[in-house]
Amino acid sequence: MTQNTPASAVRELQLLSVAAEIYPLIKTGGLGDVVGSLPAALEPHGISTRTIVPGYPAVLHALCNRKETIRIDNVLGYSVVLWEGRTDGGTLYAVDVPDLYNRPGNPYLSPDGHPWSDNGIRYAVLCRTAALIASGLIPDWKPDAVLSHDWHAGLVPAYLRYMEGPTPPVAHVVHNLAFQGLFPREMLHAFGLPEWSFTFDQLEYYGQISFMKAALQFSDRLISVSPTYAEEIQTPEEGMGLDTVLRARSNALTGILNGVDLREWNPMTDPSVFFPYAVGDIIARRANKRVFQAEFGLPQKSDALLLGMVSRLTTQKGADLLAKLAPRLFQENIQLAVVGVGDEGIMQGFATLRSRYPQNFVCHLRYSETLGHRLHSAVDASLIPSRFEPCGLTQFHALRYGSIPIAARVGGLSDTIIDANSAAVSEGVANGILFSPTTEDMLYLAIRRAQALFRQKAVWARMQRNGALHDVSWNGKAAQYARLLQDMTGHETVMTEPGSDIAPRRADPASARPRLSRQVARMPRTAGDTATSSLVPFTPRTGTRS
Repeated sequence: MTQNTPASAVRELQLLSVAAEIYPLIKTGGLGDVVGSLPAALEPHGISTRTIVPGYPAVLHALCNRKETIRIDNVLGYSVVLWEGRTDGGTLYAVDVPDLYNRPGNPYLSPDGHPWSDNGIRYAVLCRTAALIASGLIPDWKPDAVLSHDWHAGLVPAYLRYMEGPTPPVAHVVHNLAFQGLFPREMLHAFGLPEWSFTFDQLEYYGQISFMKAALQFSDRLISVSPTYAEEIQTPEEGMGLDTVLRARSNALTGILNGVDLREWNPMTDPSVFFPYAVGDIIARRANKRVFQAEFGLPQKSDALLLGMVSRLTTQKGADLLAKLAPRLFQENIQLAVVGVGDEGIMQGFATLRSRYPQNFVCHLRYSETLGHRLHSAVDASLIPSRFEPCGLTQFHALRYGSIPIAARVGGLSDTIIDANSAAVSEGVANGILFSPTTEDMLYLAIRRAQALFRQKAVWARMQRNGALHDVSWNGKAAQYARLLQDMTGHETVMTEPGSDIAPRRADPASARPRLSRQVARMPRTAGDTATSSLVPFTPRTGTRS
């Protein structure tokens, strides 16, 4: 608050957050965690968040005290009922369209493991509904800003840009650029988009519609989930064919690390932990290793290096490297536990290892929130051999619970882990092990380096304590979000916490595309007709055209 601003003139900044999932109601990965925990972290900074997600069965069931807010007869040909309820982070809106969202299991995949064929229209309806709300559809409430997350919400900035009348600015969060929401050009009409929007400088991407490119082109600010990832995605190697767009908008791009909810991740109160212990208490933690080994039938050997991996089992996460490497590891005094689900071939490889090496290897090839917590409280080190990692939350969980992360030197992993090189060890600041490039041999050498440090009990204990002391919370990161939103809207909020991290880069007005300068024609806010859709899978490209 400025000295000349009266307190009565300052109010909370009203934020609409748009996403495909939100923890604890629906989650497939880190996106759900962030969408679920960020609103509460923004609240002390004078930002009140209302989140809108699809009305999946799990969401509607959890909103037992929900009330109907509004009905919209025609959103791209579908009748929408908007339900309102409460979560820890504030108000939650659920977009109820049974034909689109009333499906079991994973929100994105059918029971056979393939993407739903109508995913395009499913998330276009979410985006269109969010844009209508952002433009003032709900009586007595209109957001000052919109925060859209990943490709599922990528059309929100485009719909707002094409609408008539004033609309709030949008900041788009890139959680993973590899998933871009690509659909055939023929879906323009189904998505309620004008024909003239299908151009190189708008939505067109190699002859297809790209939800992600729409967000990159039309959002007022862009946020990647770590500073290093913000740099990586501007390169041809990691830009997934969108690097030229991101370089052109570099002044609008800010890297802000994710955080975790310390209430959810506290080994003293976590119900998933067998023997609760205080953060940083590495002595009390040891009992969890023994009981974990016993639970899964591993020999209870305290001198064995117990490794763990909690992850989607995909090539991005490097799970294939670990499956190939495991037999070499088992020649040493090493045990390995894997929790996760993913590519069928990788899971089959782990199942084979389980039958061949029952004294060294265990796996739980299903999603388990409970085991995702318990494993970090028990293993000596957590493996994160990602080929690319926008931010990663696994290393935060490991650090807080006293497990040493062994991770590839990419993205947010390199921003949060201090490698145990000789200098860092001698200075007593190391909290993990980094390796590069992400290959089987380099992962093996990193694990052997960890094994050598594990035998140096004092060094290992110091690394564990360093990790536990590392700030994995939202505190400073939420302050960066708050400053960015305030800067984007010109809004003064009730308070801003002192002592936050380095401020995000301010966007140059010409590159940030201020809302006062619209360079495309407008479309009516009621556009949209009944349509069907089909999904076109994404194939990463490394070309320079975006």
